[in-house]
Amino acid sequence: MSKYFKLIFIIRFIGYLVFFAGLIGFIFMLGPLVQAEAGYRLDKALRVKRTVPNVVISGQEPDPGQPPQESAGGPVNFSNVSASENSIIPVSTEYGLVIEKINANVKVIAGVNPASEREYLTALQQGVAEALGSTPPGQPGNLYLFSHSTDAPWNIVRFNAVFYLLRELVPGDRVIVFYKNRRYDYVVFDKVIAKPDDISYLTNRYDSPVLTLQTCDPPGTLLNRLVVRAKLVNT
Repeated sequence: MSKYFKLIFIIRFIGYLVFFAGLIGFIFMLGPLVQAEAGYRLDKALRVKRTVPNVVISGQEPDPGQPPQESAGGPVNFSNVSASENSIIPVSTEYGLVIEKINANVKVIAGVNPASEREYLTALQQGVAEALGSTPPGQPGNLYLFSHSTDAPWNIVRFNAVFYLLRELVPGDRVIVFYKNRRYDYVVFDKVIAKPDDISYLTNRYDSPVLTLQTCDPPGTLLNRLVVRAKLVNT
């Protein structure tokens, strides 16, 4: 083989190597978002409804004619629950969040300072963050949970992207918070796009239990904030 053909071969090999390395990197970066989007669209097309299984409360057998958790704050225990194809078993009942509509299931990191980038970025590698000063679940006030959707494509894996599909929520959708092994059901009543410097949704205080969810909008940018609010209801 002449030096010319060897050179052509080496150049082509390097080109293919760079191309496939870039393709793999692209899939690695955007894979979680593509998976979330495709999964949601497929569930919607097939009319699949994902739900958190009913569990026994206070050691009593559930009434087949009634949801076993009739009031907010019911105790839960999923240790003996077998997951079915369309069921969601919460990753944490000590402090976790489940949004059935978008198949979001994540741990909540408590007491995170939203003004400290270093602190909240560390928290977002583990789950979604509860803003410092938030009211505990089930109590009157503002429970404020936030996450990036993410801030940049290369951080999609490193920083939690669980709120990427938050934009799909509409009034009437259910959001479930688990706290100290108790369940709290909230129903969405409001969804707005806010400017990054608008902190009113964080500082708002309410006479009833309100859950506020916040992420980036459009997804993958820091231009605006998508804010979803929900009120506590009986399950």
